[in-house]
This record gives sequence, structure tokens and C-alpha cells, in this order.
Amino acid sequence: MAQDKIIVRGAREHNLKNIDIDIPRDKLIVITGLSGSGKSSLAFDTIFAEGQRRYVESLSAYARQFLDMMEKPDVDQIEGLSPAVSIDQKGVSRNPRSTVGTVTEIYDYLRLMYARIGIPHCPECGRELTQQSAQQIVDRVEDLPDGSRIQILAPIIQDRKGHHQRVFDDVRKAGFVRVRVNGSVYDIDETIELDRYKSHSIEIVVDRLVIRHFEDRDGEEANAARSRLTDSIETALELGNGLMLVNLAGEDQDLFFSEGLYCPEHGISIPELEPRTFSFNNPNGACPECQGLGVRFELDAELIVPDGTLTLNEGPFEASGWSTWDPEGYFRQLVTAVCAEFDIPMDVPWEELSDKQRNILLFGAPKRDIQVSYRNRDGDLRRYKTRYEGVIGNLQRRYRESSSDYVRQQIEGMMREQPCPSCHGQRLNPVARAVTVVDRNIFDVTSQPVRRLLEWVQELRGTGDGGQPALNERELTIGFQVLKEIEARSRFLVDVGLDYLTLNRSAASLSGGEAQRIRLATQIGSQLMGVLYVLDEPSIGLHQRDNMRLIRTLEGMRDLGNTLLVVEHDEETMLHADWLIDLGPGAGENGGQVIASGTPEEVMAHPSSITGAYLSGPRRIELPNERRPGNGLFLTVRGARENNLKNIDVDIPLGKLVCITGVSGSGKSSLMIEIVYKRLAQLLHGSRGRAGEHDSLDGVDNIDKIINIDQSPIGRTPRSNPATYTKMFDPIRALFAELPDSKVRGYKPGRFSFNVKGGRCENCQGQGVIQVEMQFLPDIYVTCDVCGGKRYNRETLQVKFKGMSIADVLELTVSEALSQFEAFPAIYSKLETLNAVGLGYVRLGQPATTLSGGEAQRIKLSRELAKRSTGQTLYVLDEPSVGLHAADVSKLIDVLQALVDQGNTVLVIEHHLDIIKVADHLIDIGPEGGEAGGQLIAQGTPEDVAAVEMSYTGQYLRPLLTHPVAAAD
Repeated sequence: MAQDKIIVRGAREHNLKNIDIDIPRDKLIVITGLSGSGKSSLAFDTIFAEGQRRYVESLSAYARQFLDMMEKPDVDQIEGLSPAVSIDQKGVSRNPRSTVGTVTEIYDYLRLMYARIGIPHCPECGRELTQQSAQQIVDRVEDLPDGSRIQILAPIIQDRKGHHQRVFDDVRKAGFVRVRVNGSVYDIDETIELDRYKSHSIEIVVDRLVIRHFEDRDGEEANAARSRLTDSIETALELGNGLMLVNLAGEDQDLFFSEGLYCPEHGISIPELEPRTFSFNNPNGACPECQGLGVRFELDAELIVPDGTLTLNEGPFEASGWSTWDPEGYFRQLVTAVCAEFDIPMDVPWEELSDKQRNILLFGAPKRDIQVSYRNRDGDLRRYKTRYEGVIGNLQRRYRESSSDYVRQQIEGMMREQPCPSCHGQRLNPVARAVTVVDRNIFDVTSQPVRRLLEWVQELRGTGDGGQPALNERELTIGFQVLKEIEARSRFLVDVGLDYLTLNRSAASLSGGEAQRIRLATQIGSQLMGVLYVLDEPSIGLHQRDNMRLIRTLEGMRDLGNTLLVVEHDEETMLHADWLIDLGPGAGENGGQVIASGTPEEVMAHPSSITGAYLSGPRRIELPNERRPGNGLFLTVRGARENNLKNIDVDIPLGKLVCITGVSGSGKSSLMIEIVYKRLAQLLHGSRGRAGEHDSLDGVDNIDKIINIDQSPIGRTPRSNPATYTKMFDPIRALFAELPDSKVRGYKPGRFSFNVKGGRCENCQGQGVIQVEMQFLPDIYVTCDVCGGKRYNRETLQVKFKGMSIADVLELTVSEALSQFEAFPAIYSKLETLNAVGLGYVRLGQPATTLSGGEAQRIKLSRELAKRSTGQTLYVLDEPSVGLHAADVSKLIDVLQALVDQGNTVLVIEHHLDIIKVADHLIDIGPEGGEAGGQLIAQGTPEDVAAVEMSYTGQYLRPLLTHPVAAAD
């Protein structure tokens, strides 16, 4: 009998407390609990890791040699394990060639469809190009009017210079008697003299005949005429390399026929269409200018001259080598000479110079000798002549020629990504761009949102509202299976809430949640059965409106016969689960136990389950007593039009907790990150990043600092950890250096650093792990066999504080460290802020590579919280509730409110309704994602937004506003 459950016995990975649990198979199972309670340890590090290990064990002997390095999870036994697939948030490709279309494989099917039913056109004139067999050409010529006098011509020279006497000799030897030269027919025996310096066109007259329509089309006379016509046409095609012309007597225009794809007007021949013709990752399809990337990195004048109010005397250039504006310096003297030569004033602000003057300074005057005067070290006046290449020309040359990474990096800081001037960002060569299906090329199709793609495919097939297919019967027969696959995969993307994405969107630009849902849609498309899928918070980044679609998708995967193990905090997902596992009761060492396991109803009834208490209602995040009035000042964005924003004006009140809401892809990040953050970073901190398109940003004087607390890693190697990032490790090392043992041995704080020689283990160079290349598998880290992962050498570990070595201290969780360092304010204050943001379970020395994006963001938040507040800081955060249990969200809200209470402004993008409902002010963008979004739907208090019928956020917010909240005076 097939086993109907996954049986886990004695799981002890990380903080799991030797747990035993039975998990039903072929069900939707949600694992929940406080942050750090052991959810990922059970789902990913135990169940999935064992499934992966068993898979590798089934491979060849060569693969199994690496098995010792893939450690078995710390678990006694697991039974009933299916082949496991992990769909986490770290699988997004950073390759610039990866797009939504290539990742989902929809683009592969589109390429196949365009190769089989696409209509090619001339890239120059847009003329439709068709292929015809010799028999089709015969049928077409036979259909000419009865009595038509025709010449069948084979083109052998097209618009080529020369006297071409050898060509005429070859035609004569081949037995032909006439040629047509530049439109005039000559006997081959005539003397034909051509101007060798002019272009000429020459065709062989293969045959001259009269078209007859016989009553008996199968009669002997008709067959003889057809046989002669066929022979002549086949001969003409052979002589003309697949091309031929039919000239009708009295007609100026010839009929052109081709066995291949050819434009007679421009002489462009196109090879037979193949799927690779439409691949921007293949030389056959890629734009030759940008090699299929669609963009080029070019030096940007705005980055080279960031402050247009400076004059040439003051030195406006911030470029590498040009920013030192010493009067005796080489570049200063060169620019002075150029200005004298071209009469360019040096005391006028850069922005007031004419375009021509700025172009000379930036792009040079390569055809003009410039006389430069300078004084040498002895004070003698010297002169020399040189060509001026311009600031941009100088940087381009140095970038090409330099072998210094530092110099190239400096110059790259002056560059911006620009659309390729040849393909205009379409990635493909002119031939591929000129092929259409129902008047649309493949770039047009991939540039539209997935929901519109789905509608278009339905129009082609006739499965949409219109009913009639846009394709003809032949095209529909050829493309039926491909179109069916494109429609199914597009629908999967719509079902997981990604209908606003375009297929040409770069995979590197996707958020973790979007990347995970794309992989989810791809897995659904594979239609696998009997698989164990392990997912990490698939609802991240999803508006409540789209949540049900995602849940139905997960249920559909389950109904195929798969088991879904989902780590999730979303209330709606938990309530729709077949089985709920609640881990706890706390985080870190206080977690790792199964508090409740059963149906959602059973967990809600469990007296010890915090999750159950939030789901059933006894515990909840309360509405505030009042909404803050703010300080009466505003930051105002005018004419915001970056990405899909529709030229909107937005007022952001200062001194408040402000939430930007809206469905996925509506334009929230474009407004907050691309415009507000990047423009303020330019104005307040001199950042060189490009700000999004907008007219103006008013009220900047009311802010003295902008801080983006994002979810990027706090470090990319195991050397980075919470202790080093928060600067807590400095006072800890200083404390160890003051201990008696350290003083006797002469140890300084540097002895306790794992980044420098002295106290660290030299075998692993203080990392505690050694990176092992797995050749055909991803590289893995294995524990150092010399120090056992402790990072330090034996002598350093002999120094103890309260019986703990420096390595032991790094193994403490934040909660444990609080009681150890209570008497040391410099350390204790930082530990307090980490605990306040819900990270009491994180170890001080936990490698940055093992922290989630949400954990990294909260570590950054704690560091800001520990700083002395100026009261005029604007903090921006993108979904800080990611990875948080409802109980942890409550702590997060307290932290955000504390920042605002200090006089700062907190601007967050958020989908979590508990954070939205406690905000002082909401800005709702929508109504939809992609091109159907980008409008300001509502702004004001949560109560104001809830009253707007058009607001999806308002609709879901309304039931939570259980009582009126007054605005403070």
C-alpha cells in the first residue's frame, strides 16, 4: 500500500528540538510560526535537503564522490519522501540575457510560431516576401490574361558596376540569343558597350511566348504549352539562383518570382526562417550592434557635469582625472586653450553655454590644432600644439586602453544604460524584426503585458470573445499546438498574479517574490505528478486582491497529485491549507518545537498556539488611538512618469508613517525608489544614480537625510555578520582585549578579528568554512577541519569572558547575549535594537549569506534605530513585513512608529493590511499593474482610502477599520 504521509523522526537541524511529525501527502501544507522558530530548518534544511541528497545518491559513481561533502541533515529518519523541488526566492537569474519570456519558455514557443507561420518583410521597405516553388510560379503565370505576350527573364547582374563583357560571352556560349540590359533587349551578337563606372542590371531572356487558355486543359496542345513554360521557368530559376522575372509586353513593371525570400527593390535575400532567427542569444537573430542585449553603456553628460551651475573656472567636471582643477594642471590648461580658440566664456555657468559650446568641450574638435600655453616647474612659458579629444572622448579612449580595473571602474561610474541605437532596445536584427504574425512582430508581442498576450493568443485561435480566429486555416493547423502551449503558460502567469509583467522584462529586475512565482508558473506548466514542492512565502509582494488566484494555483498543483509544503505567514493561505503546522513557541533557542499540527480549525482551537490566536481573533494588531497630524510640511513629486506612472502629482506628508499601496506592478517602486529616493540621494548626498522621469521634487529643504533600508544582503561572504554590520563587534573585541589573559599575552583588539592574521585560523582564513568547487553542481561550503568552524586559532580561543571564548560569543543569539552584556552599554544598546526588530533569535556571528532579505532589512533597520536621530530623516522601506509572523509584525510597527515619534518620516511600500491600517497616511497607486496602472487612485488616512470604491486596497481595508480613529490636533 502506498504511503499516505511523510514521516519525520528526530529532526534536530539548527534549533529543531528532536521533533517527530507526520505530514500528510498530496495535500497543501502550510508551516508557520514566529520568525526564527524553525520553519525553514524543517522545510528546506531537513525535508528538502534530504530529498536532494537522496537524488544525488542515485546518480553515477562520479557524482557520488561528492556525497561526503553534502552533509546529511541532522535527522534520525524520513520516510515517504517524494522527489523534491525547491521554489525559493533566491532563484532569480542575474544574466542580462534572461527575460521573463526565456525563463518561462514562452519565448521559445513564440520563436517556433514566428518561424513556421510568420510572414517575412523586407527590412528596408516593408514589402511582403513570399516563397514559391517552380510549380506555383507556373500556375501563377498560366493565370495571366489570355493572349498575354511575355518574356521569361533570369537576372544575373543586379545594380553592379563594370563593362561585364565576360558575362555576355558566357551567355553566348550557353546558347541564349537575347539579353535585357538596363531594361532594353539586345541580341547577344550585337556589340553591347557599357560604362564600367555605372551600375547595370542584366537579365537573360530565357524564352518568349504567348499565354493561351485552352478549353481542354488536359489536351495535348495544353500539355505541350505547359511543359515548355515549366522548362523555361525552371531554367530561369536555375540561372537566376532562385530568382526570375516575367515581363509582359507593353508593361513597365515586371512580375518578380523567387524560390527564396528576396526583395527585388533592395536586393535583400533572407534565409529560410528558423526558431533561431528570433533568438537574441544566437548570432542568427541577435542585433549585431549590441549582440542581443538591447542596451549599450554610454558615458552620460549629466553624470560628468552633475552641477550645471558651476562655471569652467570653477571646474564643473566630475569625471575620472578631470575633477582636480588645479590652475597649473594639464586638463585645466587644455580646456583654457580650447575656450580661447572657440571663444567659449569660462565665467558663465555650464547650463548657460550653448549646445555647440558644450559639445566641443565634451566631444572635442579632432580636426583642429589647439595651441596650449603652460609654465614649467622653472616658471618658463612653453607652448605646444595638440588635438582636443573632449572629456567624453578622453574617457572613452582611456576606458578602451586602460588595463587598470580601478580606472575602468571609475569611468563606468560615469556611464548609463542606453537603448541600442541600432535595434532601439528590441535585441533582434532587422530581418527578425520584419517578420509578422497578424501585422505584429515578435518584439511587439513580448512588449505587452502577459494579460494582453493571453488575449492576443485567444484572438489568433478564436477562443476569445470574438469567436473567429485571426489566423487562416493553414496557419491555424500549423500553429495550433504551439498556440495552445503559449496560452496555457500565459494563463499560469496570470493565475499567480503576474499578469502585468512583459515577456521582455529582464529577469534580473524581478523581485524575489516575482521570481518565485515565475518559477511556480513554470512548474505548473510542466504538469508533473507525485512531486514534493517546497515553497518559501509565495505570497510575498502580492496584493490581497490577487491572493486567491495564487491559492487556487497551489490547490491546482495539489490536485495533480503533488504535495505542497509552504512556509507562509499569510492569513488567507493558512486558512485555505489542508494541514497547518505551527512551530514555536518562540524564536531561536526558544523555538524548534511543534506547537500544533492539524487542520486550520484544530490549530485555531489549540490553547498554546500564537498563530491560532491570531487566526481565530483573540489576538490582533489594534488600530492606533489617533492618526498623527505630521509637521505640516510636504515632499511633493510633480509629473511622475517613470515606467508606467501616468504623469502624476503626489504629496508626501512629513512627520508621519506613510504607506504606498497598490496591486503588484502598479508603480509603487517606480514612485518611491526610482524617483523619490534616487532624486533625494542626488540632491542630499551627491549620488550619481539616475532618478526616474519626473518634472520636479519640491520640499527637499525639509529633509536633511534619505536612507533606503532595502533587502539587499548586508554582505556577500561568510565574513559579514550581524555583529560586524551593526558595529557591535568593535566593543566586543575591545572588551576581550581588556581581559587579564589578553593583557598578560599582549593581545590587542585586532587579535580577536577573524579578518586579519594573528588570531584567526589560517587554514580557512577566518571564515570557519572552506569553499569546495563541485564542478557540475553548485559550489558548497564545508566546515574547516582545523578550527571546527570556530574561525580562530587555539591560543585566541583560550581567552574567556564569563567562561566564553570569542567564538562562543559569536554563537550566542541576540536574546542570549542581552543577559551577558547588560553591564556594557555600547554593546547592550545595539543588542536591544536588534531584539526590538524581532531578531532575538539571530546569532551574532551568523554569516550574511544565510540571512533572508527580510532579516537583512531588519538588521539595517536596527542599525538606524541605534543612531542618534536628527529628526528630519526620510526612511524608505520596501515591504518590511516580508518573512514576519503577525506577532513580529506588531514589533515592527512599534519600531517604525518609534522612528516617526523622533520627528522622522517613514515611507513604506506594503501589502500587509495590519501595517496599512495603522499608517497615518496612504498613497494608493493603480488601479491595475503594468500599463493599466500608474495612476493616483486615492490618498489620505486609511479611512479616506477605504471610502474610495475604485481602490482595491480600500475594499480590503474597510472590514479592518472597526472603529473611527481621530486625527491628532
